[in-house]
Amino acid sequence: MTKTIKAAIVGTGFIGPAHLEALRRIPNIEVIALCEVNQELAEEKAKLLGIPQAFTFEEMLKQPEIEVVHICTPNFLHYNQSKAALEAGKHVVCEKPLATKIDEAEALVALAKEKGLVNAVHFNLRYYPMVRQMKTMRENGELGDIYSIMGSYLQDWLYLNTDYNWRLEPDKSGDSRAIADIGSHLLDLTEYVTGLKITEVMADFSTVHKTRLKPLKPIETYSGKMLQESDYEEVPINTEDHATVLLRFDNGNKGSVTVSQVNAGRKNRLNIEIAGSKSNFEWCSERPNEMWIGKRESPNQQLMKDPALFTPEAAGLISFPGGHNEGFPDTSKQMFKEVYAAVAAGKQPENPSFPTFKDGYRELLICERIIESNQKQAWVKI
Repeated sequence: MTKTIKAAIVGTGFIGPAHLEALRRIPNIEVIALCEVNQELAEEKAKLLGIPQAFTFEEMLKQPEIEVVHICTPNFLHYNQSKAALEAGKHVVCEKPLATKIDEAEALVALAKEKGLVNAVHFNLRYYPMVRQMKTMRENGELGDIYSIMGSYLQDWLYLNTDYNWRLEPDKSGDSRAIADIGSHLLDLTEYVTGLKITEVMADFSTVHKTRLKPLKPIETYSGKMLQESDYEEVPINTEDHATVLLRFDNGNKGSVTVSQVNAGRKNRLNIEIAGSKSNFEWCSERPNEMWIGKRESPNQQLMKDPALFTPEAAGLISFPGGHNEGFPDTSKQMFKEVYAAVAAGKQPENPSFPTFKDGYRELLICERIIESNQKQAWVKI
């Protein structure tokens, strides 16, 4: 009989419960503990989410039966919590970004290697079956030589100057927002699918709302009610709402990405188009079960998600037959299946199929160079 692996989740914002839901769909994994900033909140959230135990972070680390810790807290806590979990001998799945500073990410990569523990960063968008399909089709030569790459990631959740969240505060989120938050997913996906490395960047940022109205009362309490003018304070904003980045790749060719959190009607739309010498691939996360394949001398194709038509690697990420849609919640489930197979084996694989702390470091490095490029208004080498 397979041993049950016991896990704890730290943080219960949007993404903590998403991790929980995905883990509950995998046999032999049991989430037995939840951590929050204080014991009272931890107990309240654990009850709400049906998790048996609630702890402060320090107490949770002392529980010997907990083997894996999922870090789902605001960015500024990722480094210290991941470090403490590794030092306590726990395997770690961390939300991106791995840290807010490059030297911290480097230290975590070294510590995880020294401890021999399983380490992963939640770049879950790699786990749409169509993304793995594009990657393996490219590896099989169906794209040809890559000419150019064009990507965008658009959202509208910060469209209004009254939209507010901890991600707007650099001391909690880091020096970049749109690029670090959603651009990191797009850049990770770009290198993952194409197999190319970004070598230089040229960035231009724009802060649409130079000031925002920060609620003085908890927003949840007033959902569905209008806050009065006196319920807000005006705060300056110095991270980007929108960014465009020109890219140079190690094959000598070029690309660009645009990210925005102020595009009305775009709820969460990642789009990537890769132009090759044999085909053009286009995929959009809002239509995750279909992919457009462009041709010059024969008809264009529309590929629908169907395990019978996919490469074995991509079919391995599909749980339902063709015509049965799978989406965002399934990406975490498929990623955690691979991560927990490594946990069951007791160590980090030589060449993991899942994104690791090294990938987290790589994205942080690219993001730092993008911030530097925007400041200098010049090309910066990675």
